[in-house]
Amino acid sequence: MKFLWYDSETFSETPIKSGTYRYAQDAEIMIATYAVDDGPVCTIDFTDPAARLAGDDEELIELLLDPDVVVVAHNSMFDRAVLAASSLPCPPIERWRDTMVQALAHALPGALDTLCDVLGVPMDKAKHKAGKDLIKLFCQPRPKNSKLRRATRETHPAEWQRFLDYAGADIEAMREVYRRLPQWNYGDRTDYGRLEIARWHLDQRINDRGFQVDLDLAEKAIALIDEEQERLADQTYTATSGDVARATQRDALLEHLLSEYGVVLPDLRASTLERRIEDPDLPPALRELLSLRLMTSTTSTSKYKALTTAQTGGRLRGTLQYNGASRTGRWAGRKFQPQNLPSRGLLPLPKIREGIEAIKGGYVRLIGEETFGNVMLLTASTIRGCITAPEGKRLCIADLSNIEGRVLAWEAGEEWKLQAFRDYDAGIGHDLYVMAYAKSFGVDPSSVTKKQRAVGKVQELALGYEGGVGAFVTFAASYGIDLEQMARDAWEQLPAELVTESQDFYDWLVVKKGASDFGLSREAYVTCDVFKRAWRYGHAKVVELWAGLMDIAVSAVENPGGVFEFGGFRAKRTGAWLRLLTPSGRSLCYPSPQVEYRGNKPVLSYMGVNQYSRKWCRLSTHGGKLAENATQLLACEVLKANMPRIESAGYELVLSVHDELIAEAPDTDAFTGDALAGLMSTVPGWAEGLPLAAAGFHDYRYRKDD
Repeated sequence: MKFLWYDSETFSETPIKSGTYRYAQDAEIMIATYAVDDGPVCTIDFTDPAARLAGDDEELIELLLDPDVVVVAHNSMFDRAVLAASSLPCPPIERWRDTMVQALAHALPGALDTLCDVLGVPMDKAKHKAGKDLIKLFCQPRPKNSKLRRATRETHPAEWQRFLDYAGADIEAMREVYRRLPQWNYGDRTDYGRLEIARWHLDQRINDRGFQVDLDLAEKAIALIDEEQERLADQTYTATSGDVARATQRDALLEHLLSEYGVVLPDLRASTLERRIEDPDLPPALRELLSLRLMTSTTSTSKYKALTTAQTGGRLRGTLQYNGASRTGRWAGRKFQPQNLPSRGLLPLPKIREGIEAIKGGYVRLIGEETFGNVMLLTASTIRGCITAPEGKRLCIADLSNIEGRVLAWEAGEEWKLQAFRDYDAGIGHDLYVMAYAKSFGVDPSSVTKKQRAVGKVQELALGYEGGVGAFVTFAASYGIDLEQMARDAWEQLPAELVTESQDFYDWLVVKKGASDFGLSREAYVTCDVFKRAWRYGHAKVVELWAGLMDIAVSAVENPGGVFEFGGFRAKRTGAWLRLLTPSGRSLCYPSPQVEYRGNKPVLSYMGVNQYSRKWCRLSTHGGKLAENATQLLACEVLKANMPRIESAGYELVLSVHDELIAEAPDTDAFTGDALAGLMSTVPGWAEGLPLAAAGFHDYRYRKDD
């Protein structure tokens, strides 16, 4: 197998923030650099007519056309899109490999310069910085107020020569990065690595395919939002007597609430505002002001604007990043960010359909807020509807049902819960939120009330990965549960022995910290802690999973080369890596692991990207977090395992959103959401005994299932 290492420097009037495929439509390849296997780096200056006349590009063209040559690039989606729009040949997807995807598959950063730092690949920092400056000079249009619109080899000959000298540096870096990267989860040297490359090729076809956008709806929604933002700003200015110009001014609004109403809010998040607005004793003027802030923050402008960058033909491409959630292999969103679409508190489906027609017809104001609530709620509710089926096709949409809960129970061997899922799927059992509450407190599921089911839902969502009272409080708030009222309602029914344990814990916290951290009354804190303890007692196998994964991970770090097993998992330290091998064959990877002790308790840490700062730094973990990583990885593996089967059945996948797939299919009765759901819920060979279920529907616009 011959490897062609490839990179290019390009110019386009279209900004890269418009998306890879839109940028590539207008891109010009100025410089191409390449190397074959361990050979020298070659540079082709396509801006030099003499170079083309001399045939400098002939070898590169032959290599791009050679079916036996594998093409390696870093962020290859960009290079493929640019080549496809150029006069040069673009190899088929199956011949490509990507060092960025390979890095992400092993829980490493995707940026090449950061990756070089992490892997210790030599890089001249000064030269790299100078190269970035040259890219800015030659690859982007000059500022609008500049007399010179574009810098070229003719306008800046000295800088251009330095640019040519710099261009090959990324080839050298990428080639060395490839040598140092593992291939457990992506690569031609392992069975699973080859499987993952094939899955990535399918992902690339999905990104190339993209999805059809209702551009008329998107553009009219943007105009409507802009108009509404100005109206809300005027109302905010009036309501605060000029103290706050726009409700988006967080600090000014918080200060006004304190000085004018004596109200102290911890933040201005939607959940916080919604709870305060529901207070019947709230002064009307304050309620109006909080409502203005809530409406102003409920906007999808950036998503609508991303949709308007769809290419010729009205399709938006390149919105999925394979292995974007690197450790677990899940997709991340790019540009449009389909994984972050509004999901709660939306209008009902009939109102959404009516709202789409009103936006497109320009008569939202005529119908008024009595119909849709408010413009911001309407436009947040209609964003999904911008994704449409082409003429003669329908969208088939299906979602795996409670996949994380099912996988967690399966990997832990929590048999009562697995049976509960099977019974529910067969139509003879209760849903799992009811069962969670019933199991926690040893009551008949038939006696569980609606309020108790809501508590069971919070238990399931908050506690499965070793979450404590803090997690319970966070999820309860997001679902609008008043914890003080919950405590008053439940207090008399709480098991006495658990109450005693929780009270002792609360009293210890007060002695140690002076408070419980959450601003709850003693009764409310104890009630939350009781629900936590009750869930754990009812899920003994899950608790064992947390401890078991932690034990084998610590043992592996402390005993390099040894293999330690728990359930279907194996842990091994290989060089600078802790690998947690899962039942599917994919490894959870933790670079540079360390174990320290606080008393007798081991603390496991590794190097990773902080999700808030985006910096590469040392992160700590625990058994529950390891279980979360494993569960999300295996849930994603279920989805990936069935996608080739779905494509073979005639469903053309266009998006993956969490545990949901959206496909275009012929508009006939042979293709339905239910049939797609059946394909999605096929149990992979490695997951025998895992109860899978999915629900689906079909429509001509994307939407949430009603």
